[in-house]
Amino acid sequence: MVKIFAAVVKPMVRVMMKAYGMKPKLVEIEPGTMIRFWIPCKSKTNPAKPNVVFLHGFATDGIFNWQSQVEALSGKYSVYVPDLLFFGASTTNKPERSMEFHAECLVKGLKSFGVEKFTVAGLSYGATLGFKMGKLYPEMVQCIVASGTAIELTESISRVSLQNIGYSSWSEFLMPDSTKGLTAFFSIASQKPPSLPEFAAKDFLKEFFGNRKERDELLKAWVINDNDVGPYNYSQKVYLLWGENDKIFKKQVAENIKRQLGEQANLEFIKDAGHLVHSDQASEYNQRLKNILASVNK
Repeated sequence: MVKIFAAVVKPMVRVMMKAYGMKPKLVEIEPGTMIRFWIPCKSKTNPAKPNVVFLHGFATDGIFNWQSQVEALSGKYSVYVPDLLFFGASTTNKPERSMEFHAECLVKGLKSFGVEKFTVAGLSYGATLGFKMGKLYPEMVQCIVASGTAIELTESISRVSLQNIGYSSWSEFLMPDSTKGLTAFFSIASQKPPSLPEFAAKDFLKEFFGNRKERDELLKAWVINDNDVGPYNYSQKVYLLWGENDKIFKKQVAENIKRQLGEQANLEFIKDAGHLVHSDQASEYNQRLKNILASVNK
């Protein structure tokens, strides 16, 4: 059987990224820890271009997740798209799974490319990680754009969110091990779920849902005790771009974040979009993101 994603889809995406001036670069963060970034090709780098970093959610890899945004922004911005740890080509032999460790690894990688300041745009798990980067590195993170997430995923937020979708754990939902589970995942996460034939769905599972033990550890580290929540003080402006029909982190979660951050945050709902707002309504998401970046970098 042809491995459609490895043999067809990924090579096609790679060709597209080259056309947009992007190339993959594997960076050794420290011995035993490697992160793959998609970065601007040397011929396309321009110090005058503002930097944008995209952090993906808990499925696929960086460039597969954000290809529409790379297409829309790579002409005017220097775009960086990492694979998060244990996704794509990124890995570590360290036992650490915390958001702090993850954020430190990403920032070390960005510094290796000479990136000093950037806007971070994240989805779900990646957006929580973006908040952590903003808190730990306020001198580097100019702005945070977040979708379908929590600033910190507390046990109480986690419990309600899982009840919303009828699952007992994040691993059960975010790491399906059958085509039925994959179909259920997309039907909940997306307003426009893809229709994959059985053979393609099986290949998708093999291609994008590896490192299950390590990812389960990441998910467990994502959820924190309610009593461990610190003050939400951010020096950056925060923009919340939310799918109006997000079934996982519903509108009330976004409204609570806005309430907690006050005037520091701006909240926009995008119609006819679910949790995967960046793909459900890619054109609308991209336009709003362009507007945000224009205001940050004027």
